[in-house]
Amino acid sequence: MIPLPAAGCRVWIATGHTDMRRGMHGLALQVQEQLKRDPHAGDLYIFRGRRGDLAKILWHDGIGLSLYAKRLDRGKFIWPAASAGAVSI
Repeated sequence: MIPLPAAGCRVWIATGHTDMRRGMHGLALQVQEQLKRDPHAGDLYIFRGRRGDLAKILWHDGIGLSLYAKRLDRGKFIWPAASAGAVSI
């Protein structure tokens, strides 16, 4: 069973594009090194690929790390214009 994030969960959008070949451990390392955040804190971290049609979400639910992916058939994900870091929503 997949749990849902808590109501107080923060969502962080990684600005720019991310190498979508990265898996769970590579994205967790990116959260630690580039975003200066703790990937095990229970927040959601969203990454977008260069083409804009693929997004990955990294989330630690208190038990383990989860990686979700969504690819659009048409269109692109709208992304913040900031060039580096993360945006919290």
